[in-house]
Amino acid sequence: MKNLLIITMLAGAVSAAGCGDKKKANHNDADTTATKTNQQVDLPAPYETESTTKYSKVIGWPEGKTPVAPEGFTVTLFADSLRNPRNIYVAANGDIFISEANTEAKGVKKVGAKINGAAQSQNMDKSANDILLFRDTNGDGKYDVKTVFLSGLNQPYGIEIIGNWFYVANTDGVWRFPYKAGQTKMEVAGKMILDLPAGGYNNHWTRNLLASKDGKKLFISVGSGSNVAEHGMSNEIRRANILEINPDGSGERIYAAGLRNPVGMDWNPADGKLYTAVNERDKL
Repeated sequence: MKNLLIITMLAGAVSAAGCGDKKKANHNDADTTATKTNQQVDLPAPYETESTTKYSKVIGWPEGKTPVAPEGFTVTLFADSLRNPRNIYVAANGDIFISEANTEAKGVKKVGAKINGAAQSQNMDKSANDILLFRDTNGDGKYDVKTVFLSGLNQPYGIEIIGNWFYVANTDGVWRFPYKAGQTKMEVAGKMILDLPAGGYNNHWTRNLLASKDGKKLFISVGSGSNVAEHGMSNEIRRANILEINPDGSGERIYAAGLRNPVGMDWNPADGKLYTAVNERDKL
């Protein structure tokens, strides 16, 4: 796979002269040239005005109400009463895995969240730190089996299955568990195959996973340790990246860099390239 490719294009102006019977051109320069002017633009100094944030208040869906779908589609409730469901992974056999986790505000940050309204838009209490399994056994679009597949995790987000291995990306590392398709609970202990930087300024705690199509590589998205590197680049080592490793955790390399907080990842079915959704900087 190729890393990001930057192509620099140099544009040049080419003039062509008429040829043949040497007839005089029937136009003047005013028809083909434009006068460029530079105008002074006065912009406010950086941080002259405060960044504005308005938090929403979570009220939930009223009974019997759902999002409005495009024509030809319907929206039905599949599961509710979840605790901060953050990511969905659908296995090859149709099993649906959902990671439950949230930002854990502590001390002064928790008090500040209550004052500025952030606490009303999201759960900032103790994270559930588990992975749920849902299974629809009869194909009616409703689950018949629900289990806590894994618990005791540390802000899990990314989920991936490669062969007989089940991968989970905690905020501080990637774990691998022996897995058999169809099992409803993880009964054996896993192993951390890759530690990841976490803590500090940790609004960017999610770590997503994506396997290559041939299953020979695993990609991990890791958000930055700051907003705009205001704590120095030493705080950004192995962060603001998409990392690439072998399925056993070896061979780490930076696949893509300079991504403030990459979260969503998937393969473009048209060209096979990796795409990512990135949360860019705050306080613009």
